[in-house]
Amino acid sequence: MQGSSKALRKYALEFIVFISGAVVMAYELLGSRMLAPYVGTSIYVWTSLIGVILGSLSLGYHLGGRIADKKAEWRIFSAIIFFAAIFMGLTVFMKNVVVNFIHIFNFRPEYTALIASLLLFAPASVLLGAISPYSVKLRITNLESSAATVGNLYAISTVGSIVGTFAAGFFMIPFFGTTKLIFFMSIALFLLSMIAYPKTLFKLKLLFITMLLCLLLIEEASFIYAQKGITDIDTPYNRVRIEYGYDQQSKRETIVLYTDPFGVQSAMYLHDDELVFEYTKYFRLAKHFKANINKALMIGGCGYSYPKDFLNKFPSATMDVVEIDPGMTQIAQKYFKLEMNDRLNIFHEDARIFLNRTENRYDVIYGDAFNSFLSVPYHLTTKEAIEKIHKALKSDGLVIQNIESAIDGKKGEFLRAEIATYKEYFPQVYVFRVDSENGTEAQNVILVALKNNQKPLFVSDDEELNTYLQSLWKEKIQTDMPVITDDYAPVEYYKFRSI
Repeated sequence: MQGSSKALRKYALEFIVFISGAVVMAYELLGSRMLAPYVGTSIYVWTSLIGVILGSLSLGYHLGGRIADKKAEWRIFSAIIFFAAIFMGLTVFMKNVVVNFIHIFNFRPEYTALIASLLLFAPASVLLGAISPYSVKLRITNLESSAATVGNLYAISTVGSIVGTFAAGFFMIPFFGTTKLIFFMSIALFLLSMIAYPKTLFKLKLLFITMLLCLLLIEEASFIYAQKGITDIDTPYNRVRIEYGYDQQSKRETIVLYTDPFGVQSAMYLHDDELVFEYTKYFRLAKHFKANINKALMIGGCGYSYPKDFLNKFPSATMDVVEIDPGMTQIAQKYFKLEMNDRLNIFHEDARIFLNRTENRYDVIYGDAFNSFLSVPYHLTTKEAIEKIHKALKSDGLVIQNIESAIDGKKGEFLRAEIATYKEYFPQVYVFRVDSENGTEAQNVILVALKNNQKPLFVSDDEELNTYLQSLWKEKIQTDMPVITDDYAPVEYYKFRSI
């Protein structure tokens, strides 16, 4: 009977190490989703998050080993896992308090991300890190097999991490969402602590699991209620917030979509088809530069505001839309009145991959793809990417690209670098300011690149188009920035320098 009990404890230890390894990696992926609504998903956010979790795990390895050397007992092991469950559960409820508190000090976004990562994710990560060395101490029975014991347990933990990474990224996050998955992982750690030693802190454990289950029910009820006003959705690529509101300028009801705190990514009037954002109306300039448009490509779908407008304005034309996130298309169908038809072809893949393989030739290519902090994905800004865009256009085709940037000064470095890059392939590149006449002020800027050499006129009989044409930037733009390449593309660096 005693031998059976020892065998059970042996496999229990391996199971605990495996599941805790899976939880660590899922927790890191979820961390990016939790921070996205507050600090975005830029490379600075990922750097902060990964650095903090790796540092916390390292500290946990150290502390776990020291504690185990002093006293290796299952009840202490159970307590470590249990407190990891508590701190993991707390991240759900503390994120708003922590980030709002940090925002009081008005730190730069990268510092906000670092401090938030430390306060929210370090405590649970330290305790999770302590599990592996403590389990080694519990397992070692003699020095002759100690190396094999360490190797086996760390291998099991690593396999768990691999399984957790793929399971969270490919299935659990899109299916369950961020908050529910944090709850489930916290409950999983609670169950592991019960397996390790049920009697340790039993009353506290009972109180914890009761509260957690109640909060999970409240969260689910809140989500259902939120359908009436604010909706929070996890897709394979984004954490999306959808809100109903009221546009003060036009006095019309709207629905808006956010993927990070730096701006609205898409918006629609509830009761008419007019475009909400001024910059999207500038895409209509394509008609001025090329009268006959039969086939267009849109890079970036999001709420599909302009694709819907294009199909209305050009009733005989077709449009291909490359939207990397299939969840975003589903949102557009459900909330933004996107209707499928034979003239709209949607490709759910990375735009660079699409450009690499497409044999299509387009009259116009529209660019409106952004990642965090209103930054164009770097691999769509490079010389190599622009070459593919140039190739995908007909001989008299053009590009209309939306860019968030100033024109002059430090805030305009990215735009000037992108202009230099486009000029490697396009003989004519023009810039239209959308929001301000001040060239040093960050705003929506429309870059128009023409494939042919025929000089266009910047007046039109169309009153609307003529209004947009008057926004042409006529002053000299400095040629002080290097061409962006796949090897050298400091796009987010330029953006953060402009803060």
